[in-house]
Amino acid sequence: MSQLLVGIDVSLKSHHVHFMKEDGASLQEFSIPNNQEGARLLLQRVMTYREKAKVKDVKIGLEATSNYGWHLAHFLHDHLCSSADESLSPAIYVLNARKVSRFKKGYDTLPKNDRVDAWVIADHLRFGRLPHAMKEAAQYEALQRLTRTRFHLVKDIARHKTYVMNQVFLKFSGITQESPFSNTFGVTSMAVIQELEPEVIAQMSLEELMDFIQEKGNNQFREPEEAAKFLKKIARDSFRLHPNMEDAVNVSLSIMSSTILHLTSQVKRLDKEIQKVIKAIPETLTSIKGIGPVFSGGLIAEIGDIQRFKDHHALAKYTGLVWSQHQSGEYESESTSRMRTGNKYLRYYLIQAADTIRKHDSEYRAFYQKKFHEVPKHQHKRALVLTARKLVRLVYSLRKTNQLYLPPERRNS
Repeated sequence: MSQLLVGIDVSLKSHHVHFMKEDGASLQEFSIPNNQEGARLLLQRVMTYREKAKVKDVKIGLEATSNYGWHLAHFLHDHLCSSADESLSPAIYVLNARKVSRFKKGYDTLPKNDRVDAWVIADHLRFGRLPHAMKEAAQYEALQRLTRTRFHLVKDIARHKTYVMNQVFLKFSGITQESPFSNTFGVTSMAVIQELEPEVIAQMSLEELMDFIQEKGNNQFREPEEAAKFLKKIARDSFRLHPNMEDAVNVSLSIMSSTILHLTSQVKRLDKEIQKVIKAIPETLTSIKGIGPVFSGGLIAEIGDIQRFKDHHALAKYTGLVWSQHQSGEYESESTSRMRTGNKYLRYYLIQAADTIRKHDSEYRAFYQKKFHEVPKHQHKRALVLTARKLVRLVYSLRKTNQLYLPPERRNS
């Protein structure tokens, strides 16, 4: 026996394990608790079978299911892949759960249970077409904890802001339709929404309203009189909230605004931590104007070791920035949709970085504008996603060569 295949179906309290020969014959199946004792038991059984059957290669596979298998995967990697025994050639694969599920569909009559799922994973290892084997990447994973937490907080802030705008419409409908403030969630705008009622604004003198705006805006308004006049106009035109609703809406707005402020402060805290971690990782992405330590950290954390990808096409596929093909015989559709797969965190940071870069780099600005004017609908979204796909090539090149980016102006000089 030259190869031992180990399929592990992970769960919160226990893991189901299946040992398989390279010809598909089952050897043994058992369950282990999801703790250190269980990990040591699995390691002992793997080593026992290896010595008994003179196994040269050991392949271990488990799904990337939440973090339930994280400790086990790292335990096995530390004790098997770091072994001084040169005759041992182990490989640990953290498999995409969606791909495992699709592989299982090739078997028509398999039931759904832990025992069968472990067998399917072992069989998947036997057929091959596997991702790169797991490598030690503690620095990337530590950075990933921060950048992914930031991703979730930013999404929460956006969701809370949408909810707040619905509440604002109840209190002050006009300011959600035509606001005199460039940022509805700015200090001045929120002070007007929270501290003043439309009826009060309509009755205030122009001078009083101007003084309020200037005080809350730290005298930053260039034309406070125009802003005050416009604010009075939309206050007169706005609906009046029923008296029984006023307190409830005001309390709701106050709580949600405080929540947004708190989450925003936590994002800033995360940004500082990301900047600390990224300093210890050699990188040249920040040489691109528009990519700072935070966006660079988000990209590097999700990409990890660039050697995992043979070219920028492979990285784009991993990101989910690829488009399907619909062709049959002589027919090929001109309209294709983006595949709804890939790493959502990496895709987010690429799109955010692309949106910033296009404002600073002439080459990316021209590309964005070209794509923007190619279609009549969804122009910004489409152009931004395509610009992010273009950015994938640059990110891959810089990570691969570790060279600095030269903007078009410097390249042509």
